[in-house]
Amino acid sequence: MDSYEDRREDRETPGLSPEEEKTLWARFAQGDEEARERLVLAYRPLVFWIAQKFGVSHFTLGDLIQEGMMALLKSMDNYDPCKGIRFSTYGFYRIRGSMVNYLQRVEGKAPLPMEDMEYALGSEDIQDTLDLVLTVEHEMGKLQEREAEVVRSLILQGVRAKEYAEAHHLDVSHVYRIQRRALEKLRRWMGIAEPQKQPERG
Repeated sequence: MDSYEDRREDRETPGLSPEEEKTLWARFAQGDEEARERLVLAYRPLVFWIAQKFGVSHFTLGDLIQEGMMALLKSMDNYDPCKGIRFSTYGFYRIRGSMVNYLQRVEGKAPLPMEDMEYALGSEDIQDTLDLVLTVEHEMGKLQEREAEVVRSLILQGVRAKEYAEAHHLDVSHVYRIQRRALEKLRRWMGIAEPQKQPERG
């Protein structure tokens, strides 16, 4: 079974072959609305993931996602595939920058998520992380509907387990079981090892 690392070498955008993606960008440049919609759907998970990293309230998160979606569309309009820069990298900094500006306008400050500090310092691993986020979204199509909904809500959109449980009339422990089962499936399908538990400090 191919691992995530093996499969990422064969595609530019998870769910789209390099040929399909190239064709979609060409069609998009000609004003094709269907191509635009498919590209938006392919890259939308990045918006949810970036917004969730800021650790804002659920109320602010919705506005932040909306701001990120507008930045995604603007980035698509300005993107030139001929320059050799992958859109996930090109769009990441512009989407995140738009969210930072939004938080500065609304809250007077823009907290830098600790997980994103490495990106601000120019980490070379950013593309691996972005590829992983997009691949997870693609693989979630194989999950049961409830499993995919839980992973998307709790992990990609940053909804708290308690809030999700209350909204869907479920026990919190049941939500966690669904999440754990879904993540185990995703790791198995993507060939990712179970993360090791940190040793307890004495």
